[in-house]
Amino acid sequence: MPDYLDDLRLAHVLADAADATTMDRFKALDLKVETKPDMTPVSEADKAAEELIRGQLQRARPRDAILGEEYGLEGSGPRRWVIDPIDGTKNYVRGVPVWATLIALMEAAEGGYQPVVGLVSAPALGRRWWAAKGHGAFTGRSLTSATRMHVSGVNGLADASFAYSSLSGWEEQGRLDGFLDLTRQVWRTRAYGDFWPYMMVAEGSVDICAEPELSLWDMAATAIVVTEAGGSFTGLDGRPGPHSGNAAASNGLLHDEMLGYLGGRR
Repeated sequence: MPDYLDDLRLAHVLADAADATTMDRFKALDLKVETKPDMTPVSEADKAAEELIRGQLQRARPRDAILGEEYGLEGSGPRRWVIDPIDGTKNYVRGVPVWATLIALMEAAEGGYQPVVGLVSAPALGRRWWAAKGHGAFTGRSLTSATRMHVSGVNGLADASFAYSSLSGWEEQGRLDGFLDLTRQVWRTRAYGDFWPYMMVAEGSVDICAEPELSLWDMAATAIVVTEAGGSFTGLDGRPGPHSGNAAASNGLLHDEMLGYLGGRR
């Protein structure tokens, strides 16, 4: 089985370059922000970071395909890099430090492309998380200065911390009743949002998290970090991996219970 460590090292190089670009424009008074057709914002930093990552990948991995949030799919083949240049653009443009660059490598497999490398870099928080298939999940400032992560051992909802992004999506999808029922069963709820809850699940500081509507580039990197930390990552339909258009992540012990509340439309 490939060890993917060269690809992981490349992901760190890509993240270092993206971090320099995004931090240079973070809180800039003249930051240019546009509204995309789906009514979500995109900043000049989103575009610049993705262009930079694409350029480096085209030189370092010319045979690999690239899928990015801002510029779509380029190339074909069994290996595909999936990029979200800034996950949390709304935070970024308002000066909130909770945003990250997400970089994943996916390989063709039975059931579709599956993530084999994932890296999440949140430079404004001074945090980075990563994983490669079969090698575990880690957090730290670099490959040589890292701590291995593992999910929590909490096995009851009454003791669980539940993280989410917002209420509106659950209501729009007719899932709000189940969502609220779950919040009444757990010990604690917090709306950290975007990539961060998944990294907290991987670290063991949060036990369950979920979002009702996501794209592949929102999930590819976080999915392998959670699973390599010993957790479960599925859609709300229970399908493993980042392919359901929504996500549920947990320490594994609470996954079925969480899906029991969130999986159906009520």
